[in-house]
Amino acid sequence: MAILQFLLVMGLGGFAGLLIVKNVNENNQKQRLDEAFYQLLETQNSQISLIQLAANARVEAEVAQQYLTRQVKIFSAVLEVDDEGDTFYRFPRLRLPPSSGKEW
Repeated sequence: MAILQFLLVMGLGGFAGLLIVKNVNENNQKQRLDEAFYQLLETQNSQISLIQLAANARVEAEVAQQYLTRQVKIFSAVLEVDDEGDTFYRFPRLRLPPSSGKEW
């Protein structure tokens, strides 16, 4: 019985550890996505494509797509296609105060 209890405790501990690691990874991804998103808004004239966001944040395309879909809804961005057929979202212009100097 003691071995069974030990295995049960170890299994639950391992499961809890996996949940913690997953949560930390999701938080890191969210932070990288936030930083990449606002940096791209500033440097790309408020135009962001999915591949730009995924590459700059170093996350999987599916994760970047979910994030970008939320941002599109929140900021009422518009999907556009350029002359080369590439798609991107046009967000409202980011206007930072001149004295801001804030780094994303």
